[in-house]
Amino acid sequence: MEKNETTASAQILDTQKNVQEPPKLKKDPREKLYKPKGRPLILASSPFSQTKDSVPKIMWFVSLALSPTIICSVIFFGIRSIYMISTSILAALVTEFVITRLRKQPDTLSDGSAFLTGLLLALTLPPTFPISGCILGSVFAIFIGKQLFGGLGCNIFNPALLGRAFLQASFPVKMTTWTLPRFADIHTYSGVTSADAITGATPLGLFKYENIVTDLKPLFLGNVGGSLGETSALALLIGGIFLLMMRHADWRIPVGFLGSVAFFGGIFWLVDSTAYPSPLFHLLSGGLLLGAFFMATDMVTSPITIKGTWIYSIGAGILLVIIRLFGGLPEGVMYSILIMNGLTPLINRYTRPKFFGEARA
Repeated sequence: MEKNETTASAQILDTQKNVQEPPKLKKDPREKLYKPKGRPLILASSPFSQTKDSVPKIMWFVSLALSPTIICSVIFFGIRSIYMISTSILAALVTEFVITRLRKQPDTLSDGSAFLTGLLLALTLPPTFPISGCILGSVFAIFIGKQLFGGLGCNIFNPALLGRAFLQASFPVKMTTWTLPRFADIHTYSGVTSADAITGATPLGLFKYENIVTDLKPLFLGNVGGSLGETSALALLIGGIFLLMMRHADWRIPVGFLGSVAFFGGIFWLVDSTAYPSPLFHLLSGGLLLGAFFMATDMVTSPITIKGTWIYSIGAGILLVIIRLFGGLPEGVMYSILIMNGLTPLINRYTRPKFFGEARA
């Protein structure tokens, strides 16, 4: 009897020992494959950037691409161009700094967006525009055109163009008073007399109101009247091609914009070459190249789909031709881009590609 009790106690102890000390399992060698190496895995929602480009890099490269245009503005219109550009940029930076402080938001001066807005606004203004007007336009562009919508990435319209539209409505006479370049020959410049030695109409204005077509060579080089940044087509082409080569602008937008202007403008020219200008005149005059390469390509206010990009750019081109040929103003780049900016949300909505696995309703 005692022997049986001792045996049972030993079995119980063995059972407890087995429960308290489970057998050790061998490690699966494949576990090493699932251990992350380097930086820890971060879970986040889309969108995801697949390139090394960043917002500051793109903004500063766009500003750099405008360097040839800035140099030409100084050559043709003198040192006052530097004053206007510097004042406009400074006013934009100060407004950006003050608004972000009032909203208790992080400092965004280093991303270059406010700098670019002030620069683009100055390049759309006449050379004789008052310095105080440059300040007012930059404040409006940053405060109303950008920060009121929530800051960079939230604005619907291009801030620089919105600032120019405000100045156009507020100072219509000063915004349409143009200065001829310093090297313009008033005896060979079409439509200009000796009384126009200081001021004169732009090539688009001469055609619109006097049916006079300016030679293409001055248009290409920039020796014509106009805004600071819209005179030299050569300088704008150099900067625009640089942007496309660096892939900081969607090539479809300038191609669609310029192509539609040349196509639809060419149709009217073929119908009546005496009443309508040639496609080359459309492309080289006014602010078309500045708008096509540097404003319509704004990533925030342009569509994000390929089909939508074509609709956006071609629509802007058609609107521009209609305004130039049949509207009350000689130029329509600003209005054509702003109108298509307003339609961009709808374009994105109706050109959205089908999700993977999505079925039609």
